[in-house]
Amino acid sequence: MTALWQRQPVGIVGLGLMGGSLGLDLQARGATVRAFVHREEAAERARQRALAGEVSTDPAVLRDCGLVVLALPLDRLLAPDPGLLAALPPAAVVTDVGSVKAPVLAVWEPLLGGRFVAGHPMAGTAQAGVEAGLRGLFQGRPWVATPGDATDAEALAAVRGLAEAVGAHWLTCLAADHDRAVALISHLPVLVSAALLQTADRAGAALPQLVRALASSGFADTSRVGGGNPELGALMARSNREAVLGALAAYRQEIDALEARVEARDWDGLQTELAACARMRPEFL
Repeated sequence: MTALWQRQPVGIVGLGLMGGSLGLDLQARGATVRAFVHREEAAERARQRALAGEVSTDPAVLRDCGLVVLALPLDRLLAPDPGLLAALPPAAVVTDVGSVKAPVLAVWEPLLGGRFVAGHPMAGTAQAGVEAGLRGLFQGRPWVATPGDATDAEALAAVRGLAEAVGAHWLTCLAADHDRAVALISHLPVLVSAALLQTADRAGAALPQLVRALASSGFADTSRVGGGNPELGALMARSNREAVLGALAAYRQEIDALEARVEARDWDGLQTELAACARMRPEFL
């Protein structure tokens, strides 16, 4: 049977990194893509970049779409625009790409019932906005769905077809489990990376030019996400507060344990810890 994204137009709400990249990939695979954005300047640039076949600031552009992807910031996902809700086709499958799932599911499932599928592609760059979309962003990356009690099996299958069409690796889990996991592997690294940058800046205040001149690839790799989208980082922490606090507490314990080894001159123990980390790292890549 032909996939839903092939049978009917796909609507994308928001053409930033996620929405723009999805629009490019779907069109490359022959899909008809229609996009709704809030600002005319963004719409014009999106047209120039051909992020969708039709781009409008009128949510009516989503008419006849069989599948709608909400590629919106978390704050707008958690406080849906009434105009957008009214414009969603009544039979369309609707999914999102937000990085926190339990709060999103709690808002949208009562509104749309089983045709809403909470989703999160685990892909990204440090870029944001209408210039950020790029081809191949989702290739080989996880795309996780967190179905709720009401989620319709056909709706879930439709979103899976969309994810696999752009090369993503599909998986499902509970929303609460997703949020605890991403707090550790996505949200915590943003804050740790920010702390690293702040430490280099503040502790290196006596020699600011030197610490910057000596910073190389290792520092660039470990600080990248801390230099990304500040609004997104704050929204992730706010929307997933309890899990982020738990991740920070666990990280603090590990830092304390490493500090204790250095203070005790336990070089063998430190090397053992680092060797274990070296063996572990490939499991996360």
